[in-house]
Order: sequence, then structure tokens, then C-alpha cells
Amino acid sequence: MGILEVKNVSKRFGGLQALDDVNLDIQENTIHAIIGPNGAGKSTLLNCFVGKLIPDTGSVIFDGHSLLGVKPHKINQLGVSRVFQTPEIFTELTVFENVMIPCFAKRDGAFRMHAIESVGSETDIIEKAELMLLDVNMQDKKDMHAGSLSRGDKRRLEMAMCLAQDPKLLLLDEPTAGMARADTNNTIDLLKQIKEQRNITLAIIEHDMHVVFSLAERISVLAQGTVIVEDIPDNIKGHPKVREAYLGEAQV
Repeated sequence: MGILEVKNVSKRFGGLQALDDVNLDIQENTIHAIIGPNGAGKSTLLNCFVGKLIPDTGSVIFDGHSLLGVKPHKINQLGVSRVFQTPEIFTELTVFENVMIPCFAKRDGAFRMHAIESVGSETDIIEKAELMLLDVNMQDKKDMHAGSLSRGDKRRLEMAMCLAQDPKLLLLDEPTAGMARADTNNTIDLLKQIKEQRNITLAIIEHDMHVVFSLAERISVLAQGTVIVEDIPDNIKGHPKVREAYLGEAQV
């Protein structure tokens, strides 16, 4: 039994069958990649994980809790955090102020900037924010305005904000999109570090196969709304069903 179990999930938008009887099992404390060609259903599936979409049929179970019909902020309370394809940060604030916000936040879906006593002393919160920046190697940029950061550093900042919420599962939607290769490699190293140091589960949607095969311990391949292969990386490489999904014809 995994920390995230998807059973017989289907989702239709008008005449489009976006997901078709998807089954997925993400094991605790692993890095699990979800890949597939454009239009395979990856983003639709991710939105079912975080409460933005409700499947027509099937179930999504996280850590023993059904996520169907649960509001996104309630799913966050259960221990699921999401890193978006375009980093969601407060560009007008400093790096440190950005990380302070989730450190102040109580797990009731609302930021409580004035209610320090609800989550610990002010000293505790400052120390936690500093630790989050240390975890993503950004302590030397704490006083910079977030809007002035490079895309790679904006991604690191968003990860620090997510980690401040103490997630059990971190969902990452194309975490290296738009990055230069150096930033991509730094992000790969950072994600490995986060997984080892925090012992949390990472689920990644990604198109860059360099990233996928550098990180993933298990890979699920979607095509036309369904999982066609799920296996370890070595068995995914060269798999005829995967070649057919990406290239349009099987090459054995």
C-alpha cells in the first residue's frame, strides 16, 4: 500500500476522455516520476491529487484519507504541498519574508500573521525560516527581493515555502521548466538532498528525460489518459510501449 493510491480514476471533459481508468501507487519515501507525451493526462491527474478537479469515477487516497471533494487547502493540511510549473511566490517581498509566511501559517488554510502564539514563539519561527533557506542553499539571498531572482532561485524559494509546511508528499509540476542546464542540474541535486534529509515522498511530472532518469526510483508512463507502463527506470528505457507512445510506432 502506497502513500498515494489512485484507483480506476476517469475524467472526461465533454467529448475528451482526459483520464481513462488510471491506477497508480506511489510508495512512501520514494521519488516517483509521471511522464508521457503532450495530452497524455498528466496535468489532469495532478489536479485530481490536489483537489482542483474531482474525477468522474474512481478514488484518490492519500495516507489513508480520501481526497475526493476535499478543498485544496484541506489537502494541504493533510500533508500535500505542490510546486507549480511557474513559481508562485510573492515577488514584492524579500526572500526571507516569503519563507516567513508559511512558517507563520497555521494548518487551517489561512495565514495568521498576527497569531504567533499559535505556531510557536517568534524566535522559533525565525529559526525555522532560516533553516528552510539553508535547506535550499539560499541563506545568502535572504534580503533580496524575490522578483529579482533567477528562475532557478525562484524555484528554490518556492520549494523552501513548501517545505516550511512540513509536507509528507511534495508534488512538482515540471520543476526544471525554462531552466538553463546548470540550474537544472542544481535542482536535481537539491531534490535528491531534500528527499534524503527529510525522508519525504516526491512525485514529479516532467518532460526532460535527463531529469526523470537522474531522479526517479519508479516511473509511470501515461498515454491517451491511461497508465501504459509502470516500472523502475531501467525497464522504462527502450520499452516498446513507451517508444510507441512517444514516437507513434513501436520499435522493438
